[in-house]
Amino acid sequence: MKASDLKIKIFADGADLATMKEQAKNPLISGFTTNPSLVKAAGITDYKAYALEVFAAIPGKPISFEVFADDLPTMEAQAREIATWSPNVNVKIPVTNTKGESLAPVIERLSAAGVVLNITALYTVAQVREITDAVHADTPSILSVFAGRLGDTGHDPVPMMEESVTIVAAKPKAELLWASTREVFNVIQADRMGCHIITAPDSVISKLGGLGKDPTQNSLDTVKAFYADATAAGFNIPVK
Repeated sequence: MKASDLKIKIFADGADLATMKEQAKNPLISGFTTNPSLVKAAGITDYKAYALEVFAAIPGKPISFEVFADDLPTMEAQAREIATWSPNVNVKIPVTNTKGESLAPVIERLSAAGVVLNITALYTVAQVREITDAVHADTPSILSVFAGRLGDTGHDPVPMMEESVTIVAAKPKAELLWASTREVFNVIQADRMGCHIITAPDSVISKLGGLGKDPTQNSLDTVKAFYADATAAGFNIPVK
Protein backbone atom coordinates (compact mmCIF):
# COMPACT_ATOMS: atom_id res chain seq x y z
CA MET A 1 0.00 0.00 0.00
CA LYS A 2 1.12 3.53 -0.80
CA ALA A 3 0.10 6.65 1.08
CA SER A 4 -2.03 7.69 -1.90
CA ASP A 5 -4.09 4.49 -1.46
CA LEU A 6 -5.26 5.41 2.04
CA LYS A 7 -8.95 6.14 2.48
CA ILE A 8 -8.56 7.56 5.98
CA LYS A 9 -8.16 11.30 6.51
CA ILE A 10 -4.87 12.31 8.15
CA PHE A 11 -4.83 15.26 10.54
CA ALA A 12 -1.50 16.70 11.65
CA ASP A 13 -1.17 16.97 15.43
CA GLY A 14 0.89 19.87 16.72
CA ALA A 15 0.96 23.58 17.42
CA ASP A 16 4.13 24.95 15.85
CA LEU A 17 2.76 27.34 13.24
CA ALA A 18 5.74 27.13 10.89
CA THR A 19 5.45 23.34 10.80
CA MET A 20 1.69 23.53 10.34
CA LYS A 21 2.10 25.85 7.36
CA GLU A 22 4.44 23.36 5.71
CA GLN A 23 2.14 20.45 6.49
CA ALA A 24 -0.79 22.34 4.96
CA LYS A 25 0.99 22.08 1.59
CA ASN A 26 1.05 18.28 1.86
CA PRO A 27 -1.86 16.77 -0.11
CA LEU A 28 -2.03 13.92 2.43
CA ILE A 29 -2.99 16.31 5.25
CA SER A 30 -6.72 16.96 5.52
CA GLY A 31 -6.80 18.91 8.80
CA PHE A 32 -5.12 19.75 12.07
CA THR A 33 -5.53 19.08 15.78
CA THR A 34 -4.10 21.00 18.70
CA ASN A 35 -4.54 20.83 22.45
CA PRO A 36 -3.62 23.16 25.33
CA SER A 37 -0.49 21.14 26.14
CA LEU A 38 0.81 21.43 22.57
CA VAL A 39 -0.01 25.14 22.44
CA LYS A 40 1.80 25.71 25.74
CA ALA A 41 4.83 23.78 24.45
CA ALA A 42 4.89 26.07 21.40
CA GLY A 43 5.40 29.03 23.73
CA ILE A 44 2.01 30.61 23.08
CA THR A 45 0.62 32.98 25.72
CA ASP A 46 -2.39 34.52 23.94
CA TYR A 47 -4.57 31.54 23.03
CA LYS A 48 -7.19 33.34 20.92
CA ALA A 49 -4.71 35.52 19.05
CA TYR A 50 -2.68 32.43 18.19
CA ALA A 51 -5.78 30.55 17.00
CA LEU A 52 -6.83 33.42 14.76
CA GLU A 53 -3.32 33.54 13.30
CA VAL A 54 -3.52 29.82 12.53
CA PHE A 55 -6.90 30.14 10.84
CA ALA A 56 -5.65 33.05 8.73
CA ALA A 57 -2.57 31.07 7.69
CA ILE A 58 -4.43 27.82 6.94
CA PRO A 59 -7.88 28.57 5.54
CA GLY A 60 -10.29 25.87 4.46
CA LYS A 61 -9.01 22.93 6.51
CA PRO A 62 -10.56 21.85 9.83
CA ILE A 63 -8.50 22.81 12.86
CA SER A 64 -9.32 21.78 16.44
CA PHE A 65 -8.98 24.18 19.35
CA GLU A 66 -9.89 23.03 22.84
CA VAL A 67 -11.68 24.57 25.80
CA PHE A 68 -9.68 24.60 29.02
CA ALA A 69 -12.13 25.50 31.78
CA ASP A 70 -13.16 22.79 34.25
CA ASP A 71 -16.69 23.69 35.33
CA LEU A 72 -19.40 22.67 32.89
CA PRO A 73 -21.09 26.10 32.37
CA THR A 74 -17.75 27.79 31.58
CA MET A 75 -16.68 24.92 29.33
CA GLU A 76 -19.90 25.35 27.36
CA ALA A 77 -19.43 29.12 27.15
CA GLN A 78 -15.84 28.70 25.95
CA ALA A 79 -16.98 26.19 23.34
CA ARG A 80 -19.54 28.64 21.98
CA GLU A 81 -16.88 31.37 21.86
CA ILE A 82 -14.34 29.18 20.03
CA ALA A 83 -17.05 28.27 17.51
CA THR A 84 -17.12 31.93 16.39
CA TRP A 85 -13.40 32.04 15.56
CA SER A 86 -13.56 30.44 12.12
CA PRO A 87 -15.94 28.55 9.81
CA ASN A 88 -13.47 25.65 9.77
CA VAL A 89 -12.99 25.32 13.53
CA ASN A 90 -13.61 22.03 15.30
CA VAL A 91 -14.37 22.89 18.91
CA LYS A 92 -12.48 20.39 21.04
CA ILE A 93 -14.10 19.43 24.32
CA PRO A 94 -13.18 16.58 26.67
CA VAL A 95 -15.50 13.71 27.51
CA THR A 96 -15.31 14.64 31.22
CA ASN A 97 -13.90 17.39 33.37
CA THR A 98 -11.15 16.76 35.93
CA LYS A 99 -13.74 15.62 38.47
CA GLY A 100 -14.92 12.87 36.14
CA GLU A 101 -18.25 14.60 35.46
CA SER A 102 -19.60 13.65 32.05
CA LEU A 103 -19.79 16.41 29.46
CA ALA A 104 -22.51 14.53 27.56
CA PRO A 105 -25.28 17.03 28.48
CA VAL A 106 -23.09 19.95 27.37
CA ILE A 107 -22.11 18.11 24.20
CA GLU A 108 -25.75 17.39 23.44
CA ARG A 109 -26.71 21.07 23.74
CA LEU A 110 -23.76 22.30 21.70
CA SER A 111 -24.24 19.73 18.94
CA ALA A 112 -27.95 20.48 18.77
CA ALA A 113 -27.04 24.15 18.33
CA GLY A 114 -24.87 23.27 15.32
CA VAL A 115 -21.45 23.54 16.97
CA VAL A 116 -19.00 21.20 15.22
CA LEU A 117 -17.28 19.35 18.05
CA ASN A 118 -14.18 17.22 18.46
CA ILE A 119 -14.88 15.23 21.64
CA THR A 120 -11.53 14.19 23.05
CA ALA A 121 -9.90 11.91 25.64
CA LEU A 122 -12.20 8.94 25.00
CA TYR A 123 -10.75 5.63 26.22
CA THR A 124 -13.68 3.23 26.61
CA VAL A 125 -16.46 1.75 24.50
CA ALA A 126 -18.95 3.04 27.07
CA GLN A 127 -17.71 6.60 26.50
CA VAL A 128 -17.94 6.19 22.72
CA ARG A 129 -21.51 4.94 23.07
CA GLU A 130 -22.49 7.78 25.41
CA ILE A 131 -21.06 10.48 23.17
CA THR A 132 -22.49 8.94 19.99
CA ASP A 133 -25.90 9.15 21.64
CA ALA A 134 -25.25 12.75 22.65
CA VAL A 135 -24.19 14.26 19.31
CA HIS A 136 -26.90 15.52 16.98
CA ALA A 137 -27.55 13.52 13.84
CA ASP A 138 -27.45 16.61 11.62
CA THR A 139 -24.28 18.18 13.02
CA PRO A 140 -20.79 16.95 12.05
CA SER A 141 -18.74 15.73 14.98
CA ILE A 142 -15.51 13.89 15.74
CA LEU A 143 -15.01 11.32 18.49
CA SER A 144 -11.31 11.10 19.37
CA VAL A 145 -10.26 7.82 20.97
CA PHE A 146 -6.74 7.76 22.39
CA ALA A 147 -5.81 4.42 20.88
CA GLY A 148 -2.05 5.02 21.17
CA ARG A 149 -2.21 5.79 24.87
CA LEU A 150 -4.30 2.66 25.39
CA GLY A 151 -1.48 0.71 23.76
CA ASP A 152 1.03 2.41 26.04
CA THR A 153 -0.73 0.84 29.04
CA GLY A 154 -0.71 -2.66 27.57
CA HIS A 155 -4.28 -2.63 26.25
CA ASP A 156 -4.83 -3.69 22.65
CA PRO A 157 -6.74 -0.75 21.13
CA VAL A 158 -7.78 -2.55 17.95
CA PRO A 159 -10.84 -4.46 19.27
CA MET A 160 -12.16 -1.32 20.94
CA MET A 161 -11.62 0.77 17.83
CA GLU A 162 -13.35 -1.82 15.66
CA GLU A 163 -16.36 -1.82 17.98
CA SER A 164 -16.33 1.97 18.06
CA VAL A 165 -16.51 2.14 14.25
CA THR A 166 -19.79 0.21 14.44
CA ILE A 167 -21.18 2.36 17.26
CA VAL A 168 -20.36 5.69 15.59
CA ALA A 169 -22.03 4.52 12.36
CA ALA A 170 -25.37 5.20 14.06
CA LYS A 171 -24.72 8.90 13.45
CA PRO A 172 -23.68 9.29 9.77
CA LYS A 173 -22.19 12.76 10.33
CA ALA A 174 -20.04 11.59 13.23
CA GLU A 175 -16.46 10.50 12.55
CA LEU A 176 -14.21 8.25 14.61
CA LEU A 177 -10.66 9.50 15.10
CA TRP A 178 -7.64 7.38 16.11
CA ALA A 179 -5.62 9.66 18.39
CA SER A 180 -2.13 9.50 19.95
CA THR A 181 -0.62 7.73 16.95
CA ARG A 182 2.68 6.05 17.71
CA GLU A 183 3.87 4.59 14.39
CA VAL A 184 3.08 4.50 10.69
CA PHE A 185 1.48 1.05 10.99
CA ASN A 186 -1.22 2.65 13.18
CA VAL A 187 -2.31 4.52 10.05
CA ILE A 188 -2.70 1.20 8.22
CA GLN A 189 -4.60 -0.33 11.15
CA ALA A 190 -6.99 2.60 11.40
CA ASP A 191 -7.53 2.65 7.64
CA ARG A 192 -8.28 -1.08 7.49
CA MET A 193 -10.90 -0.98 10.24
CA GLY A 194 -12.75 1.97 8.75
CA CYS A 195 -11.75 4.82 11.05
CA HIS A 196 -12.55 8.13 9.42
CA ILE A 197 -9.59 10.16 10.72
CA ILE A 198 -6.21 9.62 12.33
CA THR A 199 -4.07 12.30 13.93
CA ALA A 200 -0.32 11.98 13.64
CA PRO A 201 2.70 14.00 14.75
CA ASP A 202 5.23 15.22 12.21
CA SER A 203 7.56 12.33 13.13
CA VAL A 204 4.98 9.88 11.75
CA ILE A 205 3.78 12.00 8.84
CA SER A 206 7.34 12.35 7.56
CA LYS A 207 7.57 8.55 7.24
CA LEU A 208 4.41 8.07 5.17
CA GLY A 209 6.41 8.31 1.96
CA GLY A 210 7.99 4.97 2.86
CA LEU A 211 4.69 3.08 2.78
CA GLY A 212 4.93 0.04 0.54
CA LYS A 213 8.72 -0.01 0.46
CA ASP A 214 10.10 -3.45 -0.35
CA PRO A 215 11.46 -5.13 2.84
CA THR A 216 14.51 -6.53 1.05
CA GLN A 217 15.40 -3.09 -0.28
CA ASN A 218 14.80 -1.70 3.19
CA SER A 219 17.28 -4.22 4.59
CA LEU A 220 19.92 -3.27 2.04
CA ASP A 221 19.40 0.45 2.67
CA THR A 222 19.80 -0.12 6.41
CA VAL A 223 23.07 -1.97 5.93
CA LYS A 224 24.33 0.79 3.65
CA ALA A 225 23.43 3.43 6.23
CA PHE A 226 25.30 1.60 9.00
CA TYR A 227 28.33 1.19 6.74
CA ALA A 228 28.31 4.83 5.68
CA ASP A 229 28.06 6.07 9.27
CA ALA A 230 30.86 3.78 10.47
CA THR A 231 33.08 4.92 7.61
CA ALA A 232 32.30 8.60 8.16
CA ALA A 233 33.10 8.25 11.86
CA GLY A 234 36.45 6.66 11.08
CA PHE A 235 35.74 3.61 13.23
CA ASN A 236 38.39 0.92 13.16
CA ILE A 237 38.49 -2.57 14.64
CA PRO A 238 42.07 -3.93 14.45
CA VAL A 239 42.08 -7.55 13.31
CA LYS A 240 44.93 -10.04 13.19
